[in-house]
Amino acid sequence: MSQVIVLTNVSLDGVMQAPGRSDEDTRGGFRHGGWATPYQAMQHAGAAFANIAGLLLGRRTYEDFYAVWPTRPESPYTAFLNNIAKYVVSRTLKAPLAWQNSTVLGSCDAVEKLSGDLLVLGSGELVHSLAQRNLVGKYIVLIHPLVLGTGLRLFPDGGPYASLSLVDSTKTDNGVVMATYVPAH
Repeated sequence: MSQVIVLTNVSLDGVMQAPGRSDEDTRGGFRHGGWATPYQAMQHAGAAFANIAGLLLGRRTYEDFYAVWPTRPESPYTAFLNNIAKYVVSRTLKAPLAWQNSTVLGSCDAVEKLSGDLLVLGSGELVHSLAQRNLVGKYIVLIHPLVLGTGLRLFPDGGPYASLSLVDSTKTDNGVVMATYVPAH
């Protein structure tokens, strides 16, 4: 089985919704989209991408990424995202997917059959489903020094109990804490 690694931006109050753009995810009337952009914390998270076999994405994140990244040939991330294997957990998308190197997985159960480390970016609902099944092997959480007060959270009310151990942490110059946790067994 793969190790599933969740890499996500969160506010101090745990909100992970729409860190990149104002129009990224307005569900529930969310008005704070783009909140993580000024901090540029993802530029410090490059090591998380080093040895991964692929990306594991939920449908919404896949569709959002596909709408944005292939249209940015000047970005150093575009070639990486185009070329890496992308596994999309979705009950509604059907193969073949338009973005190269993309495979539809019908459920989280299919994740257990994959091999190599898989990195989850965003994909809040997928993260919640993976956590329910104890499939997350590592959380890399970029904690931003702001409180949003509303929005979808990394660990929602009613989620599963999890005891985690901090295995690494660093701080950026602008106050983002990059904390790495693994399940405490």
